Amino acid sequence: MITVLSRYTISVVLISISTISPSLAQSSQIQINSEIVLESTAAHAGTSIRGAISVQLEQGYHVNSNAPLDESLIPTVLNLDTPQGIRPVGLVYPEAVLFEQIGLIEPLAVFGEKFTIGFTLAISKDLPVDEYTIPVTLRYQACDETMCYMPSSLSTTLSLRVVQVSEPIVPIHSVLFADLSFDEQIAITRSPSHTLRQEIVSDTRRTENPSIDLLDQFTVVSTTGGYLNSEDFLEFVTAAESGSSERGWFEGRGPLSILIIVLIGGLALNLTPCVLPMVPINLAIIGAGTQARSRSRGFALGATYGAAMALVYGVLGLVVILTAGTFGTINSSPWFNLSIAVLFVVLGLAMFDLIAIDLSRLQNKFQVRSGGRGSFFIAFGMGAIAALLAGACVAPVVIQVILFSSSLYTTGVTGALLLPFFLGLGMALPWPIAGAGLSFLPKPGVWMVRVKQVLGIFILGTASYYGYLSYEIFSNRWVDATEVTDSVKAKIEAGWYDSLSEGLATARTENKLVLVDVWATWCKNCLVMDQTTFEDPEVLTKIKNYVKIKFRAEDPNASPAKQVLDQFESIGLPTYAILRPPAKDPDTS
Repeated sequence: MITVLSRYTISVVLISISTISPSLAQSSQIQINSEIVLESTAAHAGTSIRGAISVQLEQGYHVNSNAPLDESLIPTVLNLDTPQGIRPVGLVYPEAVLFEQIGLIEPLAVFGEKFTIGFTLAISKDLPVDEYTIPVTLRYQACDETMCYMPSSLSTTLSLRVVQVSEPIVPIHSVLFADLSFDEQIAITRSPSHTLRQEIVSDTRRTENPSIDLLDQFTVVSTTGGYLNSEDFLEFVTAAESGSSERGWFEGRGPLSILIIVLIGGLALNLTPCVLPMVPINLAIIGAGTQARSRSRGFALGATYGAAMALVYGVLGLVVILTAGTFGTINSSPWFNLSIAVLFVVLGLAMFDLIAIDLSRLQNKFQVRSGGRGSFFIAFGMGAIAALLAGACVAPVVIQVILFSSSLYTTGVTGALLLPFFLGLGMALPWPIAGAGLSFLPKPGVWMVRVKQVLGIFILGTASYYGYLSYEIFSNRWVDATEVTDSVKAKIEAGWYDSLSEGLATARTENKLVLVDVWATWCKNCLVMDQTTFEDPEVLTKIKNYVKIKFRAEDPNASPAKQVLDQFESIGLPTYAILRPPAKDPDTS
């Protein structure tokens, strides 16, 4: 299978952390904590018992209420998968508040950062005495002041003890339940044999969905996502048809080759404009190079400096791979990107001496004595700082390494977590040699001013990039769901299929390649693609003989959307996949 990654993730982060580009509809993981309790220690058969789930979101976030004012948004729904003999009979949702979101004319009906949902369970009179475990799922769509994120779910379990009538029951959590208006609870009218899953289906029922079964018969030739202009989309289709793709640095290579490539990549990072001009300055600060009393001490100081760089990249890579969702949330914030843009503007102007940033006091703390005996502590600290500040220059290499490491790690290769460390180790290799004064280093002079000005241009360009990202994320929520739907309807009228199973069945019968476009009403780039790339005559000619399918994934975590997106290895919307039908049996042709 061919997976095009380079179109997704070109994001330069201040501390060399790469996350998913905001050009995709975001799939960030918002931190959410919950506690589920009952009003008493146990219950008797033939009675009812009340329960509640308390939810705490990250600061600055909220979720849509159970009845959003905008029909395109996903409501918050509490699902209790109760066993036979226990039946949910009512739900108590908190009162929604109106929230003014940037870019929207109408307010949103939301639940705040902290809210509680109550529920009532009816217990059959003939239910045996036992302890029952009830799976509970909270479906929600988190939003902040500028945008709403991909719908997600919180799964937990509730333990209910049913005891003998003679056994006393002790009330608990009385304050919590006193604040819930169970007199106004929403009655649940479904029969006891049904759960409250609504459209949500467990992955264990995958085989019951005919479109998924049919999809399994096809070969996923290539996938990509996000906005693609006509040229990029044509490259994607052409590569899929030819069976080739943009070869990654690590694709098809053995462990030793991968290790060598990573080390060479790290070594090459020293030639970037964020690193090379600072070599003599940093050596002077740490007391290495010509400042050291002996080559052995300079070697040790340089090694300490380099070790810090390797450690920083190793730790950052480890953190990003293991907690990618958290960093995705941070990087998907327009305010984060705007703050970085402002910071870079200040730093860029300082490079031209338009803004004075006096760091002399801090510099004095790092100044070595005239004897030149540098501190190993300072060498380690400067190495760590240098690794962080070089992020803007080294991001493309770091992106490739972290993506590959993350991909390997998800397949069970734990050793992949060390690749970012080896990248830093490659970057650290010259420093012991430079510290010993064994390499030629340029002498300070007027050229340093010119280098500083060049860096100023680079930094201002980076500020523009982050400013554009901020604007793009702000504008990503400014999409009319009706406009997206009308655009899809126009494509269906032009010959696209709106049914995955129907389209796949046609492709199998006619032995044609398939183009699947996964979309949602909250996906702005889905609309932009329909209005631009999919209107380009050259693109239309290229995909003329394809079976083209519009697959809606309004809730990416619900079936069958989840299975489809997993099969396409999607990280956001829009997602595009090219499929090849199964080979026909010659005996039946």
